[in-house]
Amino acid sequence: MQIASRSGGPVPDVASLLARLAADGGRPRLTWYGDDGERVELSGAVLANWASKTVNLLVEEFDAAPGTGVVVDLPVHWRTAVWALAAWRTGATVALPDAGTDPDVVVTDAPHRWADAGADLVVVSLPALARRYDGDLPAGAIDAASAVMTYGDVIGWVQEVDPGREALVTAAGAVGHKELVPEAGDGARVVVDGRGAVADVLRDLLRIWAGGGSAVLVSAATATELDGDESRRTRLLSSEQAEWRRG
Repeated sequence: MQIASRSGGPVPDVASLLARLAADGGRPRLTWYGDDGERVELSGAVLANWASKTVNLLVEEFDAAPGTGVVVDLPVHWRTAVWALAAWRTGATVALPDAGTDPDVVVTDAPHRWADAGADLVVVSLPALARRYDGDLPAGAIDAASAVMTYGDVIGWVQEVDPGREALVTAAGAVGHKELVPEAGDGARVVVDGRGAVADVLRDLLRIWAGGGSAVLVSAATATELDGDESRRTRLLSSEQAEWRRG
């Protein structure tokens, strides 16, 4: 199904979505509120740039392509969105840990959980200012914080995505590449509650971006704090010019 977008034309897949974001300029498309007050704002162009660098890493280091299984073992976070977008752009299958798949590559902020997985390992540092992993890096693992920035801003060679392959796998089932981008949103700037399941949050972001909208993604802890502090919630919604849609 081709998705209509306020920003002009259909958005049938992640490749088309990233191309649209890359041409979007400086308008905020993803704003992250993390624990301890961290705020990160990414324009469409910057978000696409991060994804492009990450695509190049996945292809050059792991030959990522249709048929490659990538487990994304990360919490709701802006970096999780980047890694998922990049993996999908290579045509790979993104699986969440609860899916119980046998991955080729694992992307995680907790490498100890995958010590015996037998997969290639990418270790992600979540803080925005991290320049290297603050811990013992397992032998052979790639430190995403230092590695991603060494790759080019423009996607190099990448295999064509097979729309018939699985794109996202969880314990609840699988979604194919051709169904991955949901029906487009309405172009609004919307708060995305980080207490949701990672898969649901990722698809919410795709829906918002496909409709030409913008997301304010708040961590689970921050969402809980905002629920209990009406004045803080009101200030955030006002300053971000965003809506928090319940249900």
